[in-house]
Amino acid sequence: MRRADRLFQIVQHLRGGRLVTAQKLAVWLEVSERTIYRDIADLQSTGVPIDGEAGVGYMMREGFDLPPLMFTRDEIVALVAGARMVRAFGGAAMARAAEEALVKIGAVLPDAEKDRIARIEIHTPMWVVSDADRVTIDLMERSVERREVLNLDYRDENGSSSLRDVRPLGLWFWGKVWTLIAWCEMRGDFRAFRIDRISVVSPSGRTFRPERGKTLADYYRLTERHEAEQRNLPQAGRGG
Repeated sequence: MRRADRLFQIVQHLRGGRLVTAQKLAVWLEVSERTIYRDIADLQSTGVPIDGEAGVGYMMREGFDLPPLMFTRDEIVALVAGARMVRAFGGAAMARAAEEALVKIGAVLPDAEKDRIARIEIHTPMWVVSDADRVTIDLMERSVERREVLNLDYRDENGSSSLRDVRPLGLWFWGKVWTLIAWCEMRGDFRAFRIDRISVVSPSGRTFRPERGKTLADYYRLTERHEAEQRNLPQAGRGG
């Protein structure tokens, strides 16, 4: 991460009037605490109103360079419901990001709108996805972005296991299960892998470039073509 990006992220994490320790910032940004101390000092020297000290934590005074956000009632409901669903069903990093998003949104809303967030009675179970699946979801999401080939030990619906090298293209959530859409190098075709049937997943150390016929757009086209063909099939007993 570039230093400018890291400084921006520190400011974002400190919004909301919360006390955040250097240790937490270091973990989130994957740097040393010494680096965080130096970055905080640099931000303070440029006039960013950060209060606190090493060993205690840091927080930003309210009102720093942020215009008020104006959301309609329905937009606030959608944001809160979406964040709570991600917190319940997403990966560990997604869940943390959803919490952070809610805090940041609340920090810049007018008081009347902040009260609306507290009054929204849309809830989800707290522990729907297992810790192991949360880790897998995060790993796959990063691999999709980095175009990183994954090694899978996959168990099909009959319980048979196979080792696959796949090119991850996207993640889908179906209400109960997550699936990974990927190009399977063993099958030479697109496959959807249920995450709860993956015994082991690890980066292969290889990356891939998009190839014609093997991209997510190609998968969409094949799916749409298949669905169109299914709709056009003659129905049994239907008169001609």
